[in-house]
Amino acid sequence: MTDVHDKATRSYNMSMIKGKDTKPEILVRKFLHGNGYRFRLNYSKLPGKPDIVLPKYKTVIFINGCFWHGHHDCKYYVIPKVRTEWWLGKIEATIIRDKRIIKELEILGWNTWTIWECELKSRNRAKTLEDLLVFLSKF
Repeated sequence: MTDVHDKATRSYNMSMIKGKDTKPEILVRKFLHGNGYRFRLNYSKLPGKPDIVLPKYKTVIFINGCFWHGHHDCKYYVIPKVRTEWWLGKIEATIIRDKRIIKELEILGWNTWTIWECELKSRNRAKTLEDLLVFLSKF
């Protein structure tokens, strides 16, 4: 199957995909700040540059896009029909990297929490954010 877009259009579309300050990240940050939590963003001194770092609680939060991080059994993780093998390799490498980074952080004594993009959709959001507060209350 060939791409439905020409090379220039595809390049533009891909360049518009943000790596930080995404809507799900901003939603979680506003929620945490509104509940009195203070944090750092994309802290480069930790493995994986976690999206949100709460130093006081020695906790990091990753907010993963379901497609980009290969959220299996999720309706938002749809394997493209064009360049399928390339995408599968890229996503698998991301999954492996995510696991390695979480392990490195835990070895360093950090608590980790991952929130998936689908967990922040309106029907799941309240429970996801409540679960996050419960998790943070342990530290």
